[in-house]
Amino acid sequence: MRPVTYSWLAVVLGVAGGAIGWLGVAGWIAAAVLIASVAMHVAGNAIGTRLRETTDRDLSRVHRPDGSAPLLPQPRPSRLEQRESLGRLVPVSAGIGAVCGGITGATALVALTSSSLAGATLGGVSSAVIGGLIGFLGASFVEIVRTSLRDAIAAERSSAAAER
Repeated sequence: MRPVTYSWLAVVLGVAGGAIGWLGVAGWIAAAVLIASVAMHVAGNAIGTRLRETTDRDLSRVHRPDGSAPLLPQPRPSRLEQRESLGRLVPVSAGIGAVCGGITGATALVALTSSSLAGATLGGVSSAVIGGLIGFLGASFVEIVRTSLRDAIAAERSSAAAER
């Protein structure tokens, strides 16, 4: 590495050391997350480079002996490649999450703090937004996993039927 890189590394380590001294345990955790992120980035880069270098790029084997390209069937796009709605589960889950989040947030503000009615209402609305977002994300995740598993099972069945 060049000396400039070592200089920047020294600066980063100095700032990290200062942060650790100033923040305490939170600084140590932040430094550990930063080091782990850099390590994972370097490992991913090394794996990707190795995979790229070991890829078979001999395209002459793809063509038929007469020089023409082989006739390959066009694969059917899976359901994950098509654009479609996520279904009824997502809006219902987002609504339930919004209602639960709003009620929980407003109740917590009234019960645990001396909040006014306007503050509890505003806190309930913002909690409802967060609850709706959590409900939407959870239902979207479940729907996409369900669809991908259904497609994987269907592909496995069709490949098993083709082998017979």
